Amino acid sequence: MKRGRAEREAPGEHLVKELKWIHGVLRRDLNQLRRLADEVDRGASANRVQATVRSLQTRSPLWQLRVNCLSWCRLVHGHHGNEDVRIFPALRRANPALIPAVNRLEADHRRISDLLDQVEALAKLLASDDRPETRKRLILALNDVRGGLLAHLDLEEATIIPTVRRWRNWPR
Repeated sequence: MKRGRAEREAPGEHLVKELKWIHGVLRRDLNQLRRLADEVDRGASANRVQATVRSLQTRSPLWQLRVNCLSWCRLVHGHHGNEDVRIFPALRRANPALIPAVNRLEADHRRISDLLDQVEALAKLLASDDRPETRKRLILALNDVRGGLLAHLDLEEATIIPTVRRWRNWPR
């Protein structure tokens, strides 16, 4: 008897696909942050910068699924919070060899959270303080978010996917 595709997949493959979908959306939005940093460097107005940061709220499919989210930054905070509370403890239990990687991923979450807060604050500050120093700080913060989050997503996928593939359901 022929087995269906779903029966041939690893038990947690649907979880891996969801994780990769979320990461794909984040990577797409991080490309927008790179473009925004370039625009800030070329003298984009404070209104333009704030509008672009706000657009991450309204155009991101993840935000649209979570109507109550106030900003893209909060969306990332929420995703990381879910991993910290639900996924990472389950990973530690399921595969103790992942503990060092999970510890690093959690530390990344704290660092990225601080960077996201910094981007939000600097984008607002630019409206009243449009000096080259403010622009430079915003450019650096945007680039730090992008680089840090891309490296984090790559590490997360490389380390946890084999274990997640074996899960039948998200951990509780």
